[in-house]
Amino acid sequence: MKQKKFMLATDLDGTLVGNEEGLADLLAYYDGAPYEVALVYVTGRHLDSAKSLIKEVSLPIPDLLITDVGTAIYHHDGEDSDWKQKMNEHWLPDRIVEIATDFPELKRQQLPNDYRVSYTVDSNPSAAGKFKKRLEQEGIPHTFIFSSNRDIDVLPPSSGKGRALKYVIERYAAPDVKLLIAGDSGNDIDMLSLGHPAVIVGNAQPELLDMVDHPNLFRAKTHCAAGIHEAWVHFYDKKDKHA
Repeated sequence: MKQKKFMLATDLDGTLVGNEEGLADLLAYYDGAPYEVALVYVTGRHLDSAKSLIKEVSLPIPDLLITDVGTAIYHHDGEDSDWKQKMNEHWLPDRIVEIATDFPELKRQQLPNDYRVSYTVDSNPSAAGKFKKRLEQEGIPHTFIFSSNRDIDVLPPSSGKGRALKYVIERYAAPDVKLLIAGDSGNDIDMLSLGHPAVIVGNAQPELLDMVDHPNLFRAKTHCAAGIHEAWVHFYDKKDKHA
């Protein structure tokens, strides 16, 4: 991976996946490029779910896989143990679950591990704010993400897609890697805000409309993988087609 001068770090659902024609065009574009592109998938799915999607949609096997909203990082030899150790610091999932029982509007997602504690709230989105305030009042170390006006992810305090991706760039990427980050929802905001070239795809969730712009943030008009393709051409095609 350190030999690849370019890298795509992308969310899966609603970003890389969701537009079959756009995905086929993007992958064909990369296959024909005069350079190799490292692939990092950054997803809210847990590991088995992400693997299932990769197989179902016939996605290329990534160089690295970041799962569970940035709480786990996997390479070809297994899980990154240093990141796992960092995630376990000050992490109190049982206490978070206990506090959540005071909010009957929250429906807990069934997950195979406790890397994160996640809920959906369909009938009363304001319960998310009340839950967040309660966790703060109780002094529970955590990162709180509310996205798509229904999805709540409570993560270890040093986690999130942005922190995980920053770690990956520093540890695994080429020193001068040319990067594009792609996302479509609220749990992508922290990685889209790192300052690197980034794209909000055209079908993004409403919460990304209010995201603060930065000089390297591109708002695509096309959806999902087509939006990634649009952004890649904007940032790199003309400049680096002979790279």
